Amino acid sequence: MRNKDAWQPSKYSINRGKLKSSGDRGEVAVGSRLIAGRIAEFYERAIPRHVRGNLIDLGCGKIPLYPVYALCCDEAICTDWQINPQNYHHLDFVCNLADSLPLNDSTFDTVILADVLEHLPHPESLWREMGHLLAPGGKLLLTVPFSYGIHEAPHDYYRFTEFALRRYAEMAGFSLLELEPLGGSPEVLADFLGKHLSKIPLIGSRLAILMQSITQCSTSFGLGKKLSHHTSHAFPLGYSLVAQKI
Repeated sequence: MRNKDAWQPSKYSINRGKLKSSGDRGEVAVGSRLIAGRIAEFYERAIPRHVRGNLIDLGCGKIPLYPVYALCCDEAICTDWQINPQNYHHLDFVCNLADSLPLNDSTFDTVILADVLEHLPHPESLWREMGHLLAPGGKLLLTVPFSYGIHEAPHDYYRFTEFALRRYAEMAGFSLLELEPLGGSPEVLADFLGKHLSKIPLIGSRLAILMQSITQCSTSFGLGKKLSHHTSHAFPLGYSLVAQKI
């Protein structure tokens, strides 16, 4: 990543040593804090366990995961498909992820693809590219939404089931190590209601924050955690995946 010293937190922040969803409404909408928190939990756990060597962050946006994976990799290459003035000076190069990437095969030990796949009109092409980019034994860390509203329109094309993700991974020459839902029915309902409540003038945002905070807490232990787990395969909020290049 270029200009590392100028990097600033965006979607996530480090709070008491934990990766958390940002409280900045300009970075994470009030109605999206719950899913952002679930995604943060996954990457906080998975990055130290799986990231190593040379890493590429595809569709990196403002590079919100940089402070976590920078501690685990030798070099981080950051690329995105749009020139955003807020991240352009950090990007190593700009490219359209729907096209062939200008990189040699077996160049990387780790690929990060965080909430990007749904924005590609032909996702199978990127799966093939990731298979080429990774060296044998290299790992892919990926998250995608599922029960989630349209975002970044008009470039929002797909929602992937666990079966589609498994199929794409296998076709691209990956062995699945992890494929888990990000939340179940409680999280889906809280996300849906939070997005609608946040539109109510004056009190809506406060109600949305309160409801999502209660859901985040109640699904972390006891009956709430069991309910989330037992409903997650039928009603996932999103998915996290770790796969290894064969």
